[in-house]
Amino acid sequence: MLIKIIFAGSGGQGVLTMGNILGNAAMCEDFNVTFLPSYGAEVRGGTANCTITVSDEEIASPVASSPDIIVVMNQPSANTFINKVIAGGQMIYNSNLVKSVPFRGDVDLYPVPANELADKIGSGRSINMVLLGSFMKLTNILNYDSVIMSIENMLGSKKKLIDFSKNAISEGYNGFPFENDII
Repeated sequence: MLIKIIFAGSGGQGVLTMGNILGNAAMCEDFNVTFLPSYGAEVRGGTANCTITVSDEEIASPVASSPDIIVVMNQPSANTFINKVIAGGQMIYNSNLVKSVPFRGDVDLYPVPANELADKIGSGRSINMVLLGSFMKLTNILNYDSVIMSIENMLGSKKKLIDFSKNAISEGYNGFPFENDII
């Protein structure tokens, strides 16, 4: 098994946090993992993305010029990364911020109303965790408990933040797929 993922959005949206949580959870399950963050000079509000590769064998390179899956949090990321996904790949996107996806008939699209769901649980800043939960359900590559353990390890004593994150992941996981399934 080898899966290449890109999480993309703006600085401050928690894009790198998503990748970090996923990578740590995969390591807890004894997978080989690479994590390659990338962000613009402005950081908050600028571009941010990270590439995660998860495999049961050694990984030759952390670069994923043709990812299997992309998870995008905003319109500029959708416009940039849709053309990088392999034919037959998948894109999960925040349908509250991504209003149009450039046409690509060979990529399955999964809209997730991440802003609405994060607001529903009372944590508008947990949009990234909603999308991570949807990613987990779509791919089914990691155990739910491993991701929760990764969050707890990363956030340590921040109990309120851990609880919001768990609730947001659950919203994204249990409700997926949203809207019309695949577009």
